[in-house]
Amino acid sequence: MRERVVLKWGGGLITEKSTLKTVRQHVIRDLAEQLEQCLNSGVDVVLVHGAGSFGHLKAKQYRLAEGRITGSEITGPLTQDEALEEVRADMLELNAHVMQALTERDISAVSLPPHTWATNTGPEFDGDLAMFSQAPRGIVMVTHGDVVPCNDVREFGILSGDDLVLRLSRELPNVTRLVFAMGGVEGVLESMPSGDNPGVLIEELTRNALFQGEHMAEMDVTGGIGLKVQRGFAALESGIEVFLVSGEEPERVADACLGNPVRGTRLVA
Repeated sequence: MRERVVLKWGGGLITEKSTLKTVRQHVIRDLAEQLEQCLNSGVDVVLVHGAGSFGHLKAKQYRLAEGRITGSEITGPLTQDEALEEVRADMLELNAHVMQALTERDISAVSLPPHTWATNTGPEFDGDLAMFSQAPRGIVMVTHGDVVPCNDVREFGILSGDDLVLRLSRELPNVTRLVFAMGGVEGVLESMPSGDNPGVLIEELTRNALFQGEHMAEMDVTGGIGLKVQRGFAALESGIEVFLVSGEEPERVADACLGNPVRGTRLVA
């Protein structure tokens, strides 16, 4: 059986996260080329991508992560239902950019938006992952963070890509590694960059280590780097190697996926 890797392209990596619906095309193309290297090396990839400026800004404004809010607590020209549909449409638009980049590399890929197959939020969301495990060799299954239905008073909520990668890592056969490709940082940092100081990279991160991460609270609705680390340690407990690396430095994502030495952060027990 071929080795399998679960790969997360962060929303802040593939989009300009502070500018509404702005794609970083050159980054996506480079990431697609590195994904192709993995396939050519005999490693299958399940790809999850974040929302960045295609989801977080509007989801934050209309408080979609909180579910149904009644009364006049929502400010903006849209209703929550209208905002929900727009965020889903925006995510499909971003996903189309990702799929196009894969197609340009002649990579066969299938997109599975979560709102079509998943309900509820968090790591215990409901959804059949068999579609991912049954993918033929060399076919890249692609999914992403999304607004999904909820079977409770919330009615809907946001299913984070970080929760998706945890479940996929744990439950799909032959997964050996989980790789987070991030924008703006080389991995998990002991101190944040400032001026000419690039910050101090933690190359091996343990559960009790202190670290800093940029969490854009004014727009981010899914927990920032802290959630990635938390879900990463949960995957590590299941025997999955976990790496957090820069998606902006050539070859680092491919090296992490292939198990080669790479500059970044590796989670350790």
